[in-house]
Amino acid sequence: MLDANLKNQLKTILTEKVTKDVVLASSLDDSKKSAEMAELLDQIAELSDRVTHERRDDYDERRPSFAIERPGADISIRFAGLPLGHEFSSLVLALAQVGGNPVKESEETIAAVKGLDKDLKFVTYMSLTCQNCPTVVQALNTMAVLNPRIEHVAVEGSTFQDEVSEKNIQAVPTIFLNGKEWGSGRMDIADFVDRLDDSASERLAESVKDKDPFDVLVVGGGSAAVAASIYAARKGLRTGMVADRVGGQILDTVGIENFISYPYTEGPKLAAQFVEHMDQYDIDVIRPIKAEKLVPAETEGDLHTVVLTGGSELKSKTVVVATGARWRELGVPGDHEYRNKGVTFCPHCDGPFFKGKNIAVVGGGNSGIEAAIDLAGIVGHVTVMEFMDDLKADEVLQRKLKSMDNVDIILSAASKEVLGDGKNVTGLKYEDRNTGELHELDVNGIFVQIGLLPNTEWVKGAVDMNGRGEVEVQANGATSVPGIFAAGDATTAPYKQIVTSLGAGATAALAAFDYLIRQSAPQE
Repeated sequence: MLDANLKNQLKTILTEKVTKDVVLASSLDDSKKSAEMAELLDQIAELSDRVTHERRDDYDERRPSFAIERPGADISIRFAGLPLGHEFSSLVLALAQVGGNPVKESEETIAAVKGLDKDLKFVTYMSLTCQNCPTVVQALNTMAVLNPRIEHVAVEGSTFQDEVSEKNIQAVPTIFLNGKEWGSGRMDIADFVDRLDDSASERLAESVKDKDPFDVLVVGGGSAAVAASIYAARKGLRTGMVADRVGGQILDTVGIENFISYPYTEGPKLAAQFVEHMDQYDIDVIRPIKAEKLVPAETEGDLHTVVLTGGSELKSKTVVVATGARWRELGVPGDHEYRNKGVTFCPHCDGPFFKGKNIAVVGGGNSGIEAAIDLAGIVGHVTVMEFMDDLKADEVLQRKLKSMDNVDIILSAASKEVLGDGKNVTGLKYEDRNTGELHELDVNGIFVQIGLLPNTEWVKGAVDMNGRGEVEVQANGATSVPGIFAAGDATTAPYKQIVTSLGAGATAALAAFDYLIRQSAPQE
């Protein structure tokens, strides 16, 4: 199961991180996957004197599965199915934490998790190809290590297809709490605490209200925001960041091959490196919370105000707007009703749920055609739906798509309604824009790839924006209001790329620094 290189790496981690005994308690049967799990657990146990593998076939009805236990401690972490692929990191982290390695979270977050005074039994349904799943699995595993009233089982969907079908799961990660579907999508510990602890938002608001004004307040958590925060802090400025999540869109990106100096990396890995870099500086990160409104200073040189969810406020001499963009939705009847029940945005995460089925990809740009090519190798048939009269994707991608025999392309197609049976998607109604005729396409899944919308509703009326809702910026990131700057996908910048967002964020921070110098210079 593990090659020599991976064994050596894992042995080093177990030697350094595992300081207390760990038991891998497996529940297996005679299947091939059980044999593979037994082999994996035996190999792990051979790498450390602290780790043992015990077979307890009546321990869990899900087979193959295994628990990670610390003798004498009430910790409930379990993997059902092999945690390989993206989830191997979740397994390694769980081994380290159950083995006594300290949890790397803030004291406030750890205290909040320990303070959850109720029985919480989580089950996460995940896929080994899902880049968002490890964040959820690792967050809930960590919470189970910290609080004995929290239990967590991570279920690998392809191993337990009957269970996935019975619960009608068509997107990952999907989270069940105490037997009921509770949530889906990427969440970290702060997000869980915010939803589970009724007083979390009040505590956050209380901690915010007494903060002194910042020199630079960055709003957003993506590439542009991270760069702006680091550059501002490096200039010795009092720097704050308001973010719902740190990492932004790259957290939802699988493969990255155009980030200079990295021939290949993955979004979550790059986001973790961003956070690690930020931790080297004195940046006051306030999360998870969103900005609701930007109130510019009445006179130049006064403080700008950022109003947060719940009504709390932060003051700053300068503000960098870097709230990025989000996936554009279909915006037709049935769109929200069938979200994660056939309507989805992530081909890598959710494609395996549509194996052998007919699906539609809405969008003929690069992202849409890349998704269609990826999905064509998994599903039964792909129909690409493009609103315009021709595809907008690169020619090389179009040639690849047209070479595949299970793909159709429909141009000049305007989506009108997502059709379903009350539980799942059954089709997509669309209009032929040339004739006005309505048609129905029989599909089980709809992958939406129609571009991005800037997250700028909260600055409407405060700064000038174009008709698409993008903040208008000058070359240095300055907006129409002195002391307010903007960077990244939320702006009129022509190209929306990680590398351009990083540069724009750095530029905006340097421009804010220059602005502050000129404001503080003595009069002649």
